[in-house]
Amino acid sequence: MGDHCSPISDTTIMSSMASRCNHIQHVSTQMPYALTVGAVALLIGVLPAAMGLPSLVAFLLAFAVLGLVVRFVGKKH
Repeated sequence: MGDHCSPISDTTIMSSMASRCNHIQHVSTQMPYALTVGAVALLIGVLPAAMGLPSLVAFLLAFAVLGLVVRFVGKKH
């Protein structure tokens, strides 16, 4: 998540240069994706697993939640 959200990350800088995109614009377009996955990972994966939920169950639940996010929030082409 840090590489996508950090404007000083080497991979972010190289990605914006390779795509010939404004650097800050590239960071701002990546932010919603990184924050969504980071929030799901924290709320569905890390915290429940720390409280004793088996990691496989947390992983499958997080995978299902991300699938629902893509289905209901994502745009169709």
